[in-house]
Amino acid sequence: MVIAAGTYHATVGTQEIDLPLIPITDDLAIALLITVDHGVRFVEQAATELAEQLEKFDLDLVVSVATMGIPLAIEVTRALGLDDYLILQKTPKLHLRDAITEPVKSITTGTQQRLLFAAARVEVGKGRRVGVVDDVISTGASMRAALNLLYRVGAKPVAIGTLVTEAATWRRELADTVDLVHALGAIPVFRRDSSGVFVEDWDGGGEPDGLALAPLEQNPPPARPEV
Repeated sequence: MVIAAGTYHATVGTQEIDLPLIPITDDLAIALLITVDHGVRFVEQAATELAEQLEKFDLDLVVSVATMGIPLAIEVTRALGLDDYLILQKTPKLHLRDAITEPVKSITTGTQQRLLFAAARVEVGKGRRVGVVDDVISTGASMRAALNLLYRVGAKPVAIGTLVTEAATWRRELADTVDLVHALGAIPVFRRDSSGVFVEDWDGGGEPDGLALAPLEQNPPPARPEV
């Protein structure tokens, strides 16, 4: 489908929203979903619908990644009738000096970062059935890093929830954990065709230099535990 410049109309569960198209390179653009741009009711409704998909997994704890995942984590936690949740940080802070870390590079930042798990919160996640939620799963790199951290501290990720998945690159990155993913919708990435207009790309392969995830020096991924 040829996309008119400016926006992409997406379906998120029972809700419909228009997302701005943001160029990543000269030939590639993404439809940018920022939850805080769509109001409290949007997030509350989406979280309620996502919680309905996740409730069968009997979760003990909801985990997400700062900062865009925080509103979703709070509302999913509320909808599941839970109280506590965990946020993996990306920005060093005073209370994270002894944090457990995992390298990550995301499509929206384009630079290497580290996910930080506060050492003081390790016991909160250890041995518990965890659902990891995020607004968008794009390349899958952030979600893979989050899973690696959770495995390392002894948590048991049993479900992944997202508002939308983007193209299909995330399937290759998440590999043996693809079956954990539950989404309210899906969106493509967008590439310029020979005439110069953006068209939908539902595969997402062949990212140009600068977007593809560069190999990172990191800890070997832990084996997925039995749950």
